[in-house]
Amino acid sequence: MTALAALIRRDVSVALRVGGGALIGVLFFLTVVVLMPFAVGPDLALLKKLGPAILWLGALLASLLTLDRLFTADHDDGSLDLIVMSRTPLELACAAKALAHWLAAGLPLVAATPVLGLLLNLDGTATGAVALTLLAGTPALTFTGMIGAALAVVLRRGGLLLSVLVLPLSIPVLIFGVAASNAALSGPSPFGTPFSILCALSLASLVIGPFAAAASLRHGLD
Repeated sequence: MTALAALIRRDVSVALRVGGGALIGVLFFLTVVVLMPFAVGPDLALLKKLGPAILWLGALLASLLTLDRLFTADHDDGSLDLIVMSRTPLELACAAKALAHWLAAGLPLVAATPVLGLLLNLDGTATGAVALTLLAGTPALTFTGMIGAALAVVLRRGGLLLSVLVLPLSIPVLIFGVAASNAALSGPSPFGTPFSILCALSLASLVIGPFAAAASLRHGLD
């Protein structure tokens, strides 16, 4: 547990440095949300209706933007080989790195949602609902994207492969995240059903993601 905690602290500190990637995701999220009102126009009712989808789409793209840094930097400096050969199970190490990535890149997106929701004409209840769905759903984006990041790091030109692999796997998370947000915003659809499915997707990715990523790394680095 000490080694895993040290790995999480190290990845979080690296991600929060200038150029570490965490700030890039937040700035991209901010850019998407700020530009969308200019594209939609002055129709506040339409902007409020599209608000949850805009926030979720921005969070998805921002998460995808930073996923390539999950294993690439460790692979370039050789520390990934040390992680693979260490006594700590590789599955736990992958889970720790994904958790650190979510803490540094995913959690700030959730924290920024209440402020950005004001730009989309969302009230406090709607913004809180979207933030809650992002809190429950962004771990699924990270742990699912970790599989693509592990495959991309051992292949040439893996950036395009990362997008091709991760985007289809992220569609269910996007669908149920927006559905839960819209249910809380407009009703009368129940909020609990899509939110429960969203939580189940995050738990499933938490279980499957580290094992799939570890298998990909072992196969690619052998």
